Amino acid sequence: MKLQRDNTYIFSTLFMLLMILLDSTSTIRAQEVEDERDFDYIEGSEKGPHHWGERKQEWAACKHGNMQSPIDLSTARVKLIPNSPQLNPNYKSSNATILNRGHDIAIFWKGDVGSIQINGTKFFLQQCHWHSPSEHSINGRKLALEMHMVHISPDPKGNQIAVVGALYQIGQPDPFLSLLEKDIKRMIDVEGETVIGDILDPSQIQTRGNMYYRYVGSLTTPPCTEGVIWNIDKEIRTVSEEQVNLLREAVHDHAEMNARPMQPHNNRDIHLHQHFQFK
Repeated sequence: MKLQRDNTYIFSTLFMLLMILLDSTSTIRAQEVEDERDFDYIEGSEKGPHHWGERKQEWAACKHGNMQSPIDLSTARVKLIPNSPQLNPNYKSSNATILNRGHDIAIFWKGDVGSIQINGTKFFLQQCHWHSPSEHSINGRKLALEMHMVHISPDPKGNQIAVVGALYQIGQPDPFLSLLEKDIKRMIDVEGETVIGDILDPSQIQTRGNMYYRYVGSLTTPPCTEGVIWNIDKEIRTVSEEQVNLLREAVHDHAEMNARPMQPHNNRDIHLHQHFQFK
């Protein structure tokens, strides 16, 4: 009888942990608004960035939060952190879908595709998406494109979010976007999801660098949830002008831009970590 009780307890515990992970995955997807009819990026629009915080009570942080993103990563404000622990993702291939969310094109992976570890906490990769022009700037300079890889930690006390970002200037095509061009073209003005034909390896994004910026901010779309740990590679990548135009053309409203305006710095710490390395 004792063995049976022990087995029942173990099964129940594993089941609860699985439910926490699944609930966290659905929560992070719900945290990012997927219906572009609720907001836009048009200056002066009643649904534009300056009015996001007024449109819904649960979006109040967009207006009243004091740790909002994006911000300018100014050299004058950055504190160098030498010999930092490496940020090592442990990704694996999985089936994925491309979703046209109207305000951007996003890739969602199915199941567990791996994680990164920050300060001893594992954050599991959920999706990636792109903004054009870049949302963050470096010393006041914006670039052509910014990519965000969104991760969550299934903490029972509340989901924690970490984003790994990269900035791109016009140049040679980005290899990862080259893999997706046919699928993205099929998404032009098409609502819903398209299943990618092959399994997709997040490691192909090649998020590598020797240095990265880190600060605590927010999601850059409603509801502008705060407490997001941002990790932005200092190395500037390249993307072709055709790839940037394709991402803009694919969204429903052919948006000229889907970048939130710069937010107040509010004396937040920005750390520039050395020895940023992915294995």
